[in-house]
This record gives sequence, C-alpha cells and structure tokens, in this order.
Amino acid sequence: MAHGVFRRTGRGEEEDWVAVARLTRTWGNRGELAAVPLSSHPGRFERLAEVRLRGAKGIPGGPALVVESVRRHGARLIFKFQGVESIAEAEKLRGAEVCIAPAERLPPPSGEWYVSDLIGCEVVDWVTGRRLGRVTAWLEIGGAGTLEVAGGEGGRELLIPFARSICRQIDVELKRIAVQLPEGLKELNA
Repeated sequence: MAHGVFRRTGRGEEEDWVAVARLTRTWGNRGELAAVPLSSHPGRFERLAEVRLRGAKGIPGGPALVVESVRRHGARLIFKFQGVESIAEAEKLRGAEVCIAPAERLPPPSGEWYVSDLIGCEVVDWVTGRRLGRVTAWLEIGGAGTLEVAGGEGGRELLIPFARSICRQIDVELKRIAVQLPEGLKELNA
C-alpha cells in the first residue's frame, strides 16, 4: 500500500512536500475546514504544527501556515489555521492539499511506501531487467492506485496498477521498481 497523494509538478522544493490531507469544505463560521485524511497514521494530525497548502486558490504555493488545531469528526478532520478567521478566508483554501516536509513523515509500516518515494523510481521488467521507464505520477484510478510511467521504449506512457502481484520488488532507496506485467497490459496502454 502507498500513502499520500502526490504528483510531480516541476515547481521546485514545494513538490517534495507530502500531502497528508485534502481540504474539502468550510466548517462552521470560524474559518475551519473539513478535510479527508490521506495518511493512515492516526496520530499524524495531532502533531502538525506547520504545513503548506498545495493547490489553494488563495495561496499559490504560498508560505507555511500554522495549524492551530486539528480534531476528528467521524471519518473527517477539522482544521483550524492561524489567521483564517472567517468562512470567506477558509473558502479560498478549499480543495487544497495539506502538505508536510518530507523530514516530518512518520516511517511507513513494513511493506508499505509513501507515494512521494515512488515518484522518480526507475521501472524495470521483473524477468528481463529491461527498462520500462520512470514513475512520473501516482493516479487514484482503481482500488490500489496506479503508477504513471514515462520515458520507456518508444516514448510510450504506461499505466501500471500498484498491486503486489505486479510490483514484485520495490526499493525506494535504490529508486527501482521491478514489475511483472500481466499479459496484454502493454497493449491496453498503446
């Protein structure tokens, strides 16, 4: 399993920040926002002090925001940021991803990876060792998520499901993923 939604943007250091939640709508009238967690670490949100927002209408790649509080409300999180005091101010942040610096990530459980660590990995064929390309994005299409792989043979882009039966060996330190593609997958991507 992979944690955190992430897509390379080519915008510098901001792209290395890791999304841990997505702000969905305003909550109440004090500038709070409801969010969907993108991290499976339950204690992750209690420790947040400073975050950046990616994709906020009102803060394009902007400065760090101080988190005043985060509380759970069912499956959702309710965020309160310092300096965001009204519905109008909160509305500008709706749809943004709440991101943390890579150094603040908690280690993933054994056998799991952060999506941000998968981006940039070279993808090779499990059997032949032939290079298929490099992971350029993580897509939320399908149950387990999908790796977008580009720069392979003929410049073709491949969409590879992130399933244990396909992604046979994952080494984020070596930035390498060995895959055993099911028959016909390359043709589906053509």
